[in-house]
Amino acid sequence: MSELPELSYALDTFYFLICGVLVMWMAAGFSMLEAGLVRSKNTAEILTKNIALFAIACTMYLLVGYYLMYSSDAGGFLPSLGALIGSENGVEAVLAGGDDAPYYSMRSDFFFQVVFVATAMSIVSGAVAERMKLWAFLAFAVVMTGFIYPVSGYWTWGGGWLSEVGYSDYAGSGIVHLAGAAAALAGVIVLGPRKGKYGKNGSIYAIPGANLPLATLGTFILWMGWFGFNGGSELKMSDVSSANNVAQVFVNTNAAAAGGVIAALILAKLWFRKADLTMSLNGALAGLVAITADPLSPSALGAALIGAVGGLLVVLAIVTLDKLKLDDPVGAISVHGVVGIWGVLAVPLTNSGASFGPQIIGILGIFVWVFVASLIVWLILKAVMGIRVTEEEEYEGVDLTECGLEAYPEFGASKS
Repeated sequence: MSELPELSYALDTFYFLICGVLVMWMAAGFSMLEAGLVRSKNTAEILTKNIALFAIACTMYLLVGYYLMYSSDAGGFLPSLGALIGSENGVEAVLAGGDDAPYYSMRSDFFFQVVFVATAMSIVSGAVAERMKLWAFLAFAVVMTGFIYPVSGYWTWGGGWLSEVGYSDYAGSGIVHLAGAAAALAGVIVLGPRKGKYGKNGSIYAIPGANLPLATLGTFILWMGWFGFNGGSELKMSDVSSANNVAQVFVNTNAAAAGGVIAALILAKLWFRKADLTMSLNGALAGLVAITADPLSPSALGAALIGAVGGLLVVLAIVTLDKLKLDDPVGAISVHGVVGIWGVLAVPLTNSGASFGPQIIGILGIFVWVFVASLIVWLILKAVMGIRVTEEEEYEGVDLTECGLEAYPEFGASKS
């Protein structure tokens, strides 16, 4: 009989790890999406940001972030200080059975959580693209992934005060996506818009990305990786109930993304008289963000409708932020912030165990903490080392000034 719990433990651990790999693959999706939506002269630098932030996130979360998030007292506000990720589960604990018996490896839990941290940081890179200094961004990544994100993560998934008040966020519409968007918004405010983006009398000038096929590939990679993001958050699949839940989560995740694309595409056609590809891509991501707070409770049709609302909101938000002169080259704040809020608020619509009060408290708690903490860090970095390249460097492109190479050297003469 001892073989059965060991087999179940192995299966759940393996599932956790595979879902973590899928979420790690989202790093490639963000890289391709952002590389496609910036100009060719800034491509190598945005790719450098993405691979470097992933490495920094993994290291900082290993050193301090995971301990801060999961080693503190229940219901608290301030996390306990500490380092590293602790010891692994012993065979005796697994075989002991009972409600407190571990059913997956601690190392698999760390691996799954660390790729979520990298996802939150990836949201920031696209919003500040084309005009931020590389090393200032990487310095912020150290603080964001090691300290800022783990604190609000402790409040929620770590059993802190937001968890105690009843905040519900299955896979992180607020915990991951709104947090990343709040940090990005603070950075965009301090950084300012790209040169030539906004003119006099409220005029707005489009700055098209260099490679829309690449951006589309990135979106499909993110869509695929999201099955691990949401599916892995069930945390178990070795029994009938959990396996059925995982299947429902996969179906709902896919339905919401599809709903987001269709809604964004239709609204863009009605509003702009064109089928805007970039709005369709952001519509897919908006649908995915919207369903992330609860991909289990809705029916498949309900998930599609939740995603569709996200698709409509993202188009409205992108246009509105432009009117406010908040320059976000990839629409990250709209996708992950505005739609992240919608996703959290949508939970009580289909989940009887959630209510609007705790959801609103959670939104405010996460946003205020991450935004204010990030704003302070951005301002310190601006004072100490500067966060924006010079106007001449921005014109030449940050590939050459920050990385000393070009992603497309054969087109180097064209500064599109």
